[in-house]
Amino acid sequence: MKPVFVLLVSTAWTFTGAQYYYQGLMDYLENRLLAIEDRMQLWHDQTHRYHTEFLDFKKLTAEAADGLKNEHSMMFKDLEGAAVRVDRVEREMDYVETWTSPRACANKADKVVEQGAWRLEESRGEEEEEEDWEELHSRVSDCVEIISGIRSVKILKRVGSPKGMWTRDPRSSKVYVFNGTSGDSLYHFNSVRDFSRFPSVNDSQQIRLPSEWSGPGSAVYNGYLYYIQQETDTDMQVVKFDLLSGTMTDAAMFPVESRATVYNLNPETVADLAADDEGLWLLYAASDNEPNINLAKMDPATLDIEQIWDTRCPRENAEAAFVVCGTVYVVYNTHTPSRSRIQCLFDVNDMVISEEAPLIYFPRRYGAHASLKYNPEEKQLYGWDDGYQIIYRLSMKRKLLV
Repeated sequence: MKPVFVLLVSTAWTFTGAQYYYQGLMDYLENRLLAIEDRMQLWHDQTHRYHTEFLDFKKLTAEAADGLKNEHSMMFKDLEGAAVRVDRVEREMDYVETWTSPRACANKADKVVEQGAWRLEESRGEEEEEEDWEELHSRVSDCVEIISGIRSVKILKRVGSPKGMWTRDPRSSKVYVFNGTSGDSLYHFNSVRDFSRFPSVNDSQQIRLPSEWSGPGSAVYNGYLYYIQQETDTDMQVVKFDLLSGTMTDAAMFPVESRATVYNLNPETVADLAADDEGLWLLYAASDNEPNINLAKMDPATLDIEQIWDTRCPRENAEAAFVVCGTVYVVYNTHTPSRSRIQCLFDVNDMVISEEAPLIYFPRRYGAHASLKYNPEEKQLYGWDDGYQIIYRLSMKRKLLV
């Protein structure tokens, strides 16, 4: 009996010791798991803190990069402005020299005669001067076409402000739209069809300009934009902008005596740039007291003024004008809009006589043209009439050589 009792006591003691052992093991494992969880929480907190610091550092870096970019842009604009100011004196001196010196062939033909070719007021009888005149005359009289009528009219759409301008680059299919009478941007479309599909000009690609344009008198010629910047009442600047690179390439001052508008019915048009087969032209008024529209031939590469004419076309009741083959066509209307009509014509080569210039009426539309831009490749006019964009297809004929 005694051995059995001893065996039972020994077995009970063994079970009790095992229970304490396993309980200690479980406590140890639980403590280790808690320690691991604490370390994992610490690692998570540190990772979150590092991530937050990294985001803050990234934000500061981006702000610093944007600041440097803005400063670089401002510095570049300041350098461009300084370059323009440096050139102003030279441009103004060139203009004064052009204005005060005799016009090309002015000592030989002081003014245009209605019938016949240029007549010399003074004949010196020198063969050298005659050769100089023939060379100049051949340079400015390459084109011999004149408008005979309006063949067809297409109202493309109505979009934008009542006044504005749209045109197409003669050397490409791209269309450029100036909405309103002033601003620092324009809108670009790949083609006329592309422009007709957009419900609003704001849906297209926008081109920001380095300065603000004044009036719907801009022109696009050989991939460059030429626009008017009115700085003061007596300073008018012609700016040349490269549409491909998006940079201003040149600017020229064109001083006027006082603030004047070239067309009486469109006072927002301080000057009007035009491009045709012969190159780049500028229609302007020298002062508010000047009754007629003046014409200047400009070098599209340097913006130098090559020659100036008095067109003898009055500014009164004029709404727009355009140039075709070196001939200025001035469109007139009334203060109460009626039918627009070409009533005055001036040919820089004096190859068009008064009897040959027909009175051409535009089809009755909505109001008065804010702008008319000629495309020499298509023989078409791009008009802006009370917010409507209109295309006029022209009929041409040869000038009478007299």
